[in-house]
Amino acid sequence: MTLQGHATTEGTRRFSERFRGVAAEGHFRFEQNLWLSSIGGGTYLGHWDEETDRAYADAINRAVELGANVIDTAVNYRFQRSERSIAEALSRLDAEGFAREELVVCTKGGYLPFDSRPPAGQEGVRAYVEETFVRPGVIRLEDIVAGSHCMTPRYLSHQVAQSLGNLGLETVDVYYVHNPEAQLQAVPREEFERRLRAAFEQLERERAQGRIRFYGVATWNGFRVAAGARGHHKLERMFELAREAGGDSHGFRFVQLPFNLAMPEALTADNQSYEGAHVSLLEAAKALGVTVVASASILQGKIASDLPEHIREPLGSLSTDAQTAIQFVRSTPGVTTALVGMSHRAHVEENLRLARVSPASAEDYSRLFTGNDE
Repeated sequence: MTLQGHATTEGTRRFSERFRGVAAEGHFRFEQNLWLSSIGGGTYLGHWDEETDRAYADAINRAVELGANVIDTAVNYRFQRSERSIAEALSRLDAEGFAREELVVCTKGGYLPFDSRPPAGQEGVRAYVEETFVRPGVIRLEDIVAGSHCMTPRYLSHQVAQSLGNLGLETVDVYYVHNPEAQLQAVPREEFERRLRAAFEQLERERAQGRIRFYGVATWNGFRVAAGARGHHKLERMFELAREAGGDSHGFRFVQLPFNLAMPEALTADNQSYEGAHVSLLEAAKALGVTVVASASILQGKIASDLPEHIREPLGSLSTDAQTAIQFVRSTPGVTTALVGMSHRAHVEENLRLARVSPASAEDYSRLFTGNDE
């Protein structure tokens, strides 16, 4: 079954109204004419087996029931199995009465994905790439960077179709070019910008065909490294490339990057420029009208324990350190949604208790940086 439609203003508003009197003020945020939850479900980690498939389907289902309508994945996560687990969850949610228009489904393309499990050995990998991508004319071997990354127009078109099939959807709400900084390790910046503009032109065609609604880039290092670093991304320049590709009504409206207590660069590093001024990524995104989604909110659990009191107290002295770490991210001005990888129902229920808690006030949040208790 293919679910028709996409997230809409009215649908996402209806979702937020389901939780009237339950969700705290500030849990839902209005961005790009959509109501997005401040916590979203991620699907990156986990083994490629049916048990994990079922766990993710259950977790996503439960997260939506508890007030999270942002769902994030990528075609290469768990060898396409995460997208397929989401399809199972979406089917269940549809049967429960959660309409497609209420949910914001996001995925990514850029890495060559295996199917269900990794091939055996290097020979198996080469045979898979040849049979799946090269022989059908999806890519040329010279299109591949760092052994696994590609963002040519033909490849992205193929991957959008693959993700739609995996997810059982007519339309993906947000489609990210996945870690485009991988290209900068292999080609000069001028060539990188040519490739990225071509990618954006293809994603504009996908929008015109109704297969995606918005697009952007999901990065790991690109927005965090120093401005002079080889792999650095310039958000203002990306926005210009999108305007060249799609005009003023272009669909480049989202970026995703790691942001957490251990990786605060989006807030603290003035490594972007906007109209000649040095600004942070969050400031540049706000000025450009680009929505920021935070990945790695608890850094795969590495910052979900032993947090000091001077961090816990301004953020509300919450029940668990995982909640505290998520609270930091969702309370940061300019961050719309904190993504959390959740493949266990118990973790979903623990983390989504925050839907009932307001984000930290600006005054309390500022105390994390000033140490002022007054």
